Amino acid sequence: MASYSAKEIAEMLKGTLKGDDSRVISGVSSLKDANESQVSFLGNKKYHHQLAPSKAGVVLLSKDVENEELPNDKTYIVCDNVDLAFSQVIGLFAPPSVEYPRNIHPTAAVDPEAVIGKNVHVGANAVIEKGAVIGDDTCICAGAYIGHNVKIGCGTLIYPNVTILARCTVGNKCILHSGAVIGADGFGFMPGPQGIVKIPQTGIVQIDDDVEIGANTTIDRARFGKTWIKSNVKIDNLVVVAHNVVINESSMMIAQSGIAGSSELGRGVIIAAQAGINGHIQIGDGAKVAGTSGVAKSLPPGAIAIGTPAETQREFMARLSLPSRFEKLKKQVDELKQKVESLLK
Repeated sequence: MASYSAKEIAEMLKGTLKGDDSRVISGVSSLKDANESQVSFLGNKKYHHQLAPSKAGVVLLSKDVENEELPNDKTYIVCDNVDLAFSQVIGLFAPPSVEYPRNIHPTAAVDPEAVIGKNVHVGANAVIEKGAVIGDDTCICAGAYIGHNVKIGCGTLIYPNVTILARCTVGNKCILHSGAVIGADGFGFMPGPQGIVKIPQTGIVQIDDDVEIGANTTIDRARFGKTWIKSNVKIDNLVVVAHNVVINESSMMIAQSGIAGSSELGRGVIIAAQAGINGHIQIGDGAKVAGTSGVAKSLPPGAIAIGTPAETQREFMARLSLPSRFEKLKKQVDELKQKVESLLK
């Protein structure tokens, strides 16, 4: 089991150490559950009450907490970004990554006309169809389905039971978690007097480099052209991305959120959990949509949208304050009414 002194951790994090620098740490945990050989963190003043009863040997602190009253039975490391610092420390004690054998399992079904790169792993019962191209150092885990003429780059990890359907592309160093479905038909139907007619979905899904797709997330193929997930996008579990959507670089979509067809997210956009984005609208670069919000119209760059229908922070706070403002106004009107009545007597 790996272990590090408080001094070594502080040097790695480039943090300011307070207390015994020789404390030995061999794991990480929450303030509530940590013991003397573990490191934890406090990044928000509202959790300060958890610090005194905690048994953590080392605690990472944000700068706005370091001047609070601190129990002297612990060692502290003050960090510029405590969340990022704690993530780095977790990495020190993480179990080793699973090493997949670089071979094709005997039960895998790989079409003779598929092109398989060097050092590729294809797990048990995986299927790779005709015309598929798999880049070097990629892992296709058990039960995954790689459709006809699919292209996957180098160093990508496809977890068990992922489905990538015909002609879709996945870039380099991507991670697709179990149950993700890439390239199912978009929801294209035309109701009419003869019933519901299916509209052909003839496009593809293109996923660029360094993208991570969560478990049971679905990204639909385009009606024509492509549904496009650009580089460094991170998508959580149970997210729905509809046909012809474009998600630009370094954006994030959190669990159970969804985006309807032909909408576009700019660079660095964050869509929080259970938020919904209407179709055929644009969300500007750096915009943030709060959890459970419903966005019905386009948002400018940097906007923060809250509620359903979503509105800006300023609009939301103004509406939220209306009841108290109304009460004050009513009180003023009542006082004026009393003054007028007294003058008329």
